[in-house]
This record gives sequence, C-alpha cells and structure tokens, in this order.
Amino acid sequence: MKIANKTKAYKDESHLMYSCQYRVAFCPKYKRRVFVGDIAERLKEIFIDVSHKHDFEILEMYIKEDYVHLEIDCNPRFGIYNCITKLKRTSANLLVKEFPELESRLPNIWTRGAFISTSGDVSLEPMLDYIQEQKNV
Repeated sequence: MKIANKTKAYKDESHLMYSCQYRVAFCPKYKRRVFVGDIAERLKEIFIDVSHKHDFEILEMYIKEDYVHLEIDCNPRFGIYNCITKLKRTSANLLVKEFPELESRLPNIWTRGAFISTSGDVSLEPMLDYIQEQKNV
C-alpha cells in the first residue's frame, strides 16, 4: 500500500499502519520554575528513556523553566494519554529521588492535566493559554 503524503513517516506493524503525532504541553504544580540546569537536563534524559522503553517517539522537546512542550508520535493502541502518564509518573519519581530539594518546593511535581492537540497546522495560542491558566492549579 502506498501513501501519497511522503513528508509524513508512517509506521507499519501487524494489521496496522499509522502516523499519529500530537503536540503536548504540561506544567509543574503551581507553574513553578523548577526545570533549570541539571534538573532540566535530567528531565530530558528521563523522557528519552521512557519513550524508548514504551515504544513511542519524541519528535521535538522543549523544556522551559515552568512547562514542557513535546511533539510525540505514538502507536494508537498505546495512546497519547498513556504516553503522558508514563512520562509524568516516571519523571516525578526519579526527579524527587535525585533532587530532594524538589519535594520541599512541590507536593507533587506535575499538575494532573495536559494540553493535547493533533499535530499539523496548529496555532500555538490555545496551548499557551492553557499554560498560563496552570499558574493557579
């Protein structure tokens, strides 16, 4: 089977051909500016390890002081929400163990929510609005 759109990479596995990219953003609790220096670098490493372990791909990654913006390509059988859950849960556990000062600043590292949008010609404005609203969560 040939797909006309050659700019998009399709994955093929038994009984399934797919290309599912999502733009995702989520924030630390109270939008605290905690992702700096070694913590930001370690967070990137954790995210890459989690993506390899759970067989999804991080196409783009921006770690800002007070939020994370990712573009993820994932298997529809696993689902984008499972990808986000794995990223948040694993990173929260490891970061608190490796950087105990985080626990004194935040009861939980991540807010419960996330912004998710399919990739493509997407306006970043709704995502930035979401990030701004997380300050009081």
